[in-house]
Amino acid sequence: MSKAKMIFVNLPVSNLARATAFYEAIGATKNPQFSDETASGMVISETIHVMLLTHDKFRQFTPKTIADARTTSEVLICLSADSRESVDDTVNKAKNAGGSADPSAKQDYGFMYGRSFEDLDGHIWEVMWMDVEAFTKAQSAAANA
Repeated sequence: MSKAKMIFVNLPVSNLARATAFYEAIGATKNPQFSDETASGMVISETIHVMLLTHDKFRQFTPKTIADARTTSEVLICLSADSRESVDDTVNKAKNAGGSADPSAKQDYGFMYGRSFEDLDGHIWEVMWMDVEAFTKAQSAAANA
């Protein structure tokens, strides 16, 4: 059996201390082993990590201009949640930490529920819960109709 793959999302941030505090407020943990005055390694889960990088540090990895995520769509990142309540809780934590709640419309299909938030630098995160069993039944019903 193969080991679960990990994802490391690298995000440029304008104020490292504020961005670190924001991500801690929504439940991430700072890993000091991968943090210094130019970066904060934030652990969301065993398999999901976010590297918050100062603009100077981020520029070391790309020759491209750093997008202003408040005005340009760069990427949409989606996290799974264990329940509808967990979706709401995460978005509320983001809002209370200074982010913006629901920059995109809420999604509610009964078997799937999602909301989004913007962090302090304008990066959009979606948080999604899905009842896989109900989704499978809905797909089967549609295919048999």
